[in-house]
Amino acid sequence: MKTPARSPMKTLAPLVARIESSTPAHRDRAIDGLRALALLAVPTGHWLLGGFTLDADGAIHNASPLSAFGFFAPVSWVLQMLGVFFLVGGHASVLSYRRRPGTTAQWLRGRAARLGRPVLGVTAVWAALIAVLSAAGVPEDTLRTGATLVVQPLWFVGVYVVVTALTPLCVRAARRLGGWAAAPLLLSVAVVDLLRYGPYADAVPSWLSALNILPGWLFAYQLGVCWGEKRIGRRGGALLLAGGAVLFAVLLVVFHYPASMVGVPGESRTNSHPPSLLVLALAAAQSGAAVLLRERLRRLLARPAVWAPVVVVNLSAMTILCWHQTAMLAAAVPASYAGAVPGLTTAPDSLGWVLARSAWLPLFAAVLVLIARYARAFESPWTGATRARRAVAGVLAAGFLAFALGVA
Repeated sequence: MKTPARSPMKTLAPLVARIESSTPAHRDRAIDGLRALALLAVPTGHWLLGGFTLDADGAIHNASPLSAFGFFAPVSWVLQMLGVFFLVGGHASVLSYRRRPGTTAQWLRGRAARLGRPVLGVTAVWAALIAVLSAAGVPEDTLRTGATLVVQPLWFVGVYVVVTALTPLCVRAARRLGGWAAAPLLLSVAVVDLLRYGPYADAVPSWLSALNILPGWLFAYQLGVCWGEKRIGRRGGALLLAGGAVLFAVLLVVFHYPASMVGVPGESRTNSHPPSLLVLALAAAQSGAAVLLRERLRRLLARPAVWAPVVVVNLSAMTILCWHQTAMLAAAVPASYAGAVPGLTTAPDSLGWVLARSAWLPLFAAVLVLIARYARAFESPWTGATRARRAVAGVLAAGFLAFALGVA
């Protein structure tokens, strides 16, 4: 007599129960839920808004559906959630900073190591992959496209390390100024935007825009620190939501900022690299919404079945960030040998492509889960790695970055 097949829910029930029982009572589930939401928005955005074209030699090149469909821009407003990520990062850093067992320098080294190990891992592995795939005959243009995509989200790690190092200063600013500690950062970005987009823009050097990088991303992080210091409550959240939404609308309608939150090929202006005032307006509105929805999220995530996937996503945070582009490339590169495959190697310039790409998303997600089973090892301390092995990994990573940036 055959044993009845167990349902997926019954199979996962022990894991859900184990996660629930191991969660400390003081854990702020809303913060973890917001982090998971922001994390999942990164691969979803890259998978939906990043496409490929195939040239006569069979190589793939980056393309974007936003070039053909300007009305897709609002999708980027939803999927651009780095403001939320920096917000919850600032909040979590405050709690971690308070509980640090050693010195501030030791705390910073620990935080940097946690972020750096997965980056070193993915770049070292890709250095080896480049050599193998090149020997197998994969076109160099395809390899450079892949390398560019892999490096694309890693800039975030460097910026995040820098803003994390500023946590002690952010804490002092929050205690002195409350939520208004983020206002000078907003003003700084506004001044730079006025200079580079205003009436005297032609006389402004191009490097000036780089001055927005640090204050642009520190803004939401500072809000998170203020939130963690209990200097922003529901009234502050409502002010952020309303003020951010109004500023966002004014910048779009009156000052004609680009509608897309990500770069669009062929456009002379971009909101994201470096962040423009529009990015900060969106981050303010998202931060306000996060503050206001906190209690509802806590109640929702009190359910073990809802909480368990949030924990899994958070435990794989850096793996998701570092490897999601590889998951997409794992489907696109083999498809390039089959010619024009809808949603993979065809130009993203039709609604048919949008439907086809949407159908590929489950495959990308499945490949990412498979990769994560092995790549998550890079997130753990490399206790068994000798100094020589770490040096080799560093050399491989440097070589890959040189290739991706066009130096090699």
